[in-house]
Amino acid sequence: MKAIQKNKKKWDSFKLFLYILPFLILVLIFSYYPLYGWIYAFFDYKPPKPFSWDDFVGLKWFYSLVETDVKINQLLQVLKNTFAMSAITLGTSWLPMIFAVFLNELKCVRFRKFVQTVTTLPNFISWVLVYSVAFSLFNSTGMMNTLLANLGIISPDEPILFLQSSDHVWLTQWLWLTWKNLGWSSIMYIAAISGIDNEMYEAARVDGATRMKMIWYITLPSLLPTFFVLLMINIANFLNNGMEQYYVFQNAFNKEYIQVLDLYVYNTAMGAGSYSVSVAISMLKSIVSLVLLFFANGASKLIRGESFL
Repeated sequence: MKAIQKNKKKWDSFKLFLYILPFLILVLIFSYYPLYGWIYAFFDYKPPKPFSWDDFVGLKWFYSLVETDVKINQLLQVLKNTFAMSAITLGTSWLPMIFAVFLNELKCVRFRKFVQTVTTLPNFISWVLVYSVAFSLFNSTGMMNTLLANLGIISPDEPILFLQSSDHVWLTQWLWLTWKNLGWSSIMYIAAISGIDNEMYEAARVDGATRMKMIWYITLPSLLPTFFVLLMINIANFLNNGMEQYYVFQNAFNKEYIQVLDLYVYNTAMGAGSYSVSVAISMLKSIVSLVLLFFANGASKLIRGESFL
């Protein structure tokens, strides 16, 4: 009898493994198999020649990143942009939680669904279309300059170059990112709010608690575990702030301040044609991201008493 139960447990475990096997295969294909490309950082790769024709150069491309003051300053500026934009995003990562809380407090169900839909839809819009919207609004002949000229605030011959300006690039890019992702990022918090026991709210009402007190003493403390886990994941992905957004918004005037690490890798490979150098930069970024992941995991274990790895 025990042998039958043991075999049944093994079969059940094997069936569960089969359920997750397709996802494991996808992870291996799209996350681990591309790591083979790291080998290009150790060769003098010149497309379209076969890889077998390239010379092994060891750590030459890693040394080349810091061989001159110009390259060092450029790399430091890229890291500064990356850390600044990631820090702004990380420092405002509580906004989706607050948005979800106040969205949940809307009593009109139709209006709440309308607001949630309107704020979630931009997440499904590509950055190319986002830039098209920005161009229509803020280019030299766009709606904003036309409005300011009609109001007499600016001269029609001297429009404000919003998109070409290098001033406040970090802030404007954060605003576009927030507009695009705020509604989508709040969905997880809305789901967490729906899981809060209603008896806690009923007990608070009986004790005479106001809506703000229920938010402060019940809703927010219940959302903090979710917020902290997401915060740790964001810390681990500190250097992975994407490329698409900054690629479509970059131009000759703001490139110095908008070029983050991912965009720098792309520009190095496609613009300068230095594929091996771009792979070396990408490797360093991956290593730093891995270190940040273990740091975030250690911080989670220290503060919350449990890790997420």
